[in-house]
Amino acid sequence: MSPAPPPPSSSPTSPTSPDSSRTGSSSAASGTSATEGPGLRNRAVAAAVAQGLVGAADPVVGLLDIAGIRRSAAELRAAFEEFTAPGTPVLHAFAVKAAALVPVLRLLAREGLGCEVASPGELALARAAGVPPARTVLDSPAKTHAELREALALGIAVNADSFGELDRLDALTAAAPTGSPLGLRVNPQLGGGSIDAMSTATDTSKFGVALRDEGARARVVRAFLDRPWLTRLHTHVGSQGMPPPLMADGVRVLYELAEEINGKAGRAQVTTLDIGGGLPVNFTSDEVTPAHREYARLLHRTVPGLFDGRYGLVTEFGRSLLAKHGLVLARVEYAKSAGGRRIAVGHAGAQLATRTVFAPDSWPVRVAAYDARGHPRTGAPVAQDVAGPCCFAGDLIARNRPLPLLEPGDHIALLDTGAYYFSTHFAYNSLPRPAVHGYAPGPDGTLRWATVRAAQRLDELVAESGGAHADALTQL
Repeated sequence: MSPAPPPPSSSPTSPTSPDSSRTGSSSAASGTSATEGPGLRNRAVAAAVAQGLVGAADPVVGLLDIAGIRRSAAELRAAFEEFTAPGTPVLHAFAVKAAALVPVLRLLAREGLGCEVASPGELALARAAGVPPARTVLDSPAKTHAELREALALGIAVNADSFGELDRLDALTAAAPTGSPLGLRVNPQLGGGSIDAMSTATDTSKFGVALRDEGARARVVRAFLDRPWLTRLHTHVGSQGMPPPLMADGVRVLYELAEEINGKAGRAQVTTLDIGGGLPVNFTSDEVTPAHREYARLLHRTVPGLFDGRYGLVTEFGRSLLAKHGLVLARVEYAKSAGGRRIAVGHAGAQLATRTVFAPDSWPVRVAAYDARGHPRTGAPVAQDVAGPCCFAGDLIARNRPLPLLEPGDHIALLDTGAYYFSTHFAYNSLPRPAVHGYAPGPDGTLRWATVRAAQRLDELVAESGGAHADALTQL
């Protein structure tokens, strides 16, 4: 078995320059920073409108702040480096589900991060991005024999999710020795957060081995003692809605289990602790809180032995790295009133903001109003509904939200949507996936642009929906 992953480079190289063919300038809103935060965001919106990245032909688009993404990656690495003993192997494996976009994965890899994947598709994306197997971790509660064989052949780290999966690994490793680091995910059963669907450490969670069930802890210890090649422990107690102290308690349980296993083994059998990710995001303002450094400090207080160099570390952050650095920009197509309520009907709805539409209390989104030129809209706030294009009554991004009065041709921006909104498209009404573009200030301050993903064409949508088999059923 290979040891814990190598530490990321302290001076990652920069990605290739954005596509210079899409270079353009934009006006900045007065009173805001021109290099980060709302000032840069306002410049990007105006530039996107001026360059036609959003318009009648493409009424909705995703925008990613590349400098912000780089900054988050650097802050994550620095946060753990501050508390970790020198020379400790640390791999920050980005949760691919949060942004299943090859250019984003390659950018993060250049910034010193690896990938955490949970499906054959996500693994294919990580490989396409050039992420090496040694910096890739496979987690999933339903890995097939084929998935496991591929991971073991490539040397990718695998965290088994159950005793049944350990049995599969027994057979696979006996048939073909592997260099993959192998571990087991455990559920500390500490309870949930404010969003049930995001809580993975409840008593009945589908993830991991339930550590407090009768006899389970002893069985986990025995599983390690019987398998010298089992060298990792993994836990992830949840994501959005999880209080960081509960997350830290989950890591403490993991650490104590590793100490118990190593004590009974009489050697350092468990060499790496995968502590998951899940740091929640503040969706109410531009403030980044909690920060990765705050969480690392909390972990240091709660589990000081975690950082003393005896264990390699793996993290699996996703949303906290990207959410603040992306937005959905959409045109307002119509404005109307119903029952005395003003309604702005646009092109961003459940197909992008699925969780927000179906669970608005758990997944609220900030909405910023811009005029037809992409400049911040001014005027007294008016309570309005912001509706999407999907053909069902509940497709509302915001309800009774005070905003400057929106008119046809204006634009709305859904803020803090850099994670999940671009990679979990809901194909309701066969709405095509929108383009995603990244932007960054050049040396002279001018915004440079690069296409992250082209808009899905209608012929591609038809092909995806069985167009090549149009007569298949008529022939039966």
